[in-house]
Amino acid sequence: MTTLKVGDKAPQFEANDQNGNAHNLSAYAGKKLVVYFYPKDNTPGCTQQACNLRDNYEDLQAKGYAILGVSMDSAASHNKFIEKYTLPFPLLADTERKVIDAFGVWGPKKFMGKEYDGIHRTTFVIDEAGTITHIFDKPKTKEHGIEILDL
Repeated sequence: MTTLKVGDKAPQFEANDQNGNAHNLSAYAGKKLVVYFYPKDNTPGCTQQACNLRDNYEDLQAKGYAILGVSMDSAASHNKFIEKYTLPFPLLADTERKVIDAFGVWGPKKFMGKEYDGIHRTTFVIDEAGTITHIFDKPKTKEHGIEILDL
């Protein structure tokens, strides 16, 4: 799992969202940023998590947070996911795992007795100076927006 810890500087990253727009850490300087990593668009847990963040989006924005979702799904998959659930925040299409690897959230997982490598559902909260202030290594998918608001 990730070797990053609270107090570390967040890794520099750059990736395109569902519309081909580039996002990087520098663009969020002076803002609080939530970068959440999730395994796959349109799966039950990932949908619950995205919809909870959507449902709490206005409150998160009011507290100064910007949100970026990251998975290995394609931009086309992200577009369908965003349309289907009316998600108001960008999803980065990290098909080459550059952001995923920079944050250290790729590794061995178990599901139904099988072991495989994949994305560990992890959220990083980054302050205005680019420092990690909180890491959710097991976010509650149905309550994730509230977890962040409660910080």
